[in-house]
Amino acid sequence: MLVLTRKPGQSVLVGSARLTVLGVEGNKVRLGFQAPPGVRIAREEARARLQAVAGDAARVVEVTPAG
Repeated sequence: MLVLTRKPGQSVLVGSARLTVLGVEGNKVRLGFQAPPGVRIAREEARARLQAVAGDAARVVEVTPAG
């Protein structure tokens, strides 16, 4: 894992996406992202929840042939 220290207003480039520190308040950091339209950006917990829901949906529609 790469660990960087950035101050508000400073950015990091990740591929074609730019991550900018907008502010720091206590233990919270506000981040801004700029990326091309085809680049998906999601919070890790949100993506995990979507993947879990998609997995549940796949199991619900799973059909066993009668035989």
